[in-house]
Amino acid sequence: MHRLRIIHETEYFYHEPVSFGRHFAMLRPREGHDLHIEEGQSEAFPKSSVRWLRDIYGNSIAVIDFEEPADRLRVFSDCLVTIYDDEQRKGVVDPSAQSFPFQYGAHEQIEIIPYRVPSYPHDGRAVMDWLTRIYQPGELVPTLDLLNKLNTAIFESFQYVRREEAGVQVPCRTLALGTGSCRDYAVFMMEAARHLGLASRFVTGYILMGEGQHGATHAWTEVYIPGAGWRGFDPTNNKVAGSEHVSVGVAREHEKASPLSGSWSGSSGAFSHMHVSVQVFSQ
Repeated sequence: MHRLRIIHETEYFYHEPVSFGRHFAMLRPREGHDLHIEEGQSEAFPKSSVRWLRDIYGNSIAVIDFEEPADRLRVFSDCLVTIYDDEQRKGVVDPSAQSFPFQYGAHEQIEIIPYRVPSYPHDGRAVMDWLTRIYQPGELVPTLDLLNKLNTAIFESFQYVRREEAGVQVPCRTLALGTGSCRDYAVFMMEAARHLGLASRFVTGYILMGEGQHGATHAWTEVYIPGAGWRGFDPTNNKVAGSEHVSVGVAREHEKASPLSGSWSGSSGAFSHMHVSVQVFSQ
């Protein structure tokens, strides 16, 4: 068991006052048997009303309605979480799924269908060609070994770059450039797993960095393995998602797990710049 404090502040600056439409903030960690929120507070500027909801994926969403124009928008979150290590469960895979390929059970087929359908079908041939370096159709291999091999292959195949622009690169673009951000790595692994017939989803959250570093927002991939459930893989760092990873949002597609989204209205040149500050540290 250990505790992490997560402080996340996002600010948008404008040259003149603008009006803000409804915003959706996904900043609250996903609670469960392995993570509890001990303390939490959130703030928004300018003056606003906030209500909370759970989306179709069970993510906690703050719905923010701003009440007045301003030349700055600020959303702030500060929370303390307790993480309970669950090393024993990580190795429990149902006997039927210990070797790949396997079939998901009939009782789960309907629920996992959306997570097995590729989000970028036009990139399918390129992704399948790339997959031949780690798996040949008809091979019988341990499922976890295959996923760890996929995780490592993405880490070794691409060069990490920090991208400030919104959205992700489609898998073909990542292959063509040989570079990508954590979001791009996560999407590529998600699509590769789906082309292998495995249910996978996009995850956004936070990661505790090394000593002397501040931590950051992060993205990785979860794959559904019978018996073990949704298991996280972080191809950006060539790691299995562990106690340093704190998930906030999960979704079939990356755009449904955005930390902050919304609209504003004003003159075309009103927007100036944005600033994001994230701190993740042990307590």
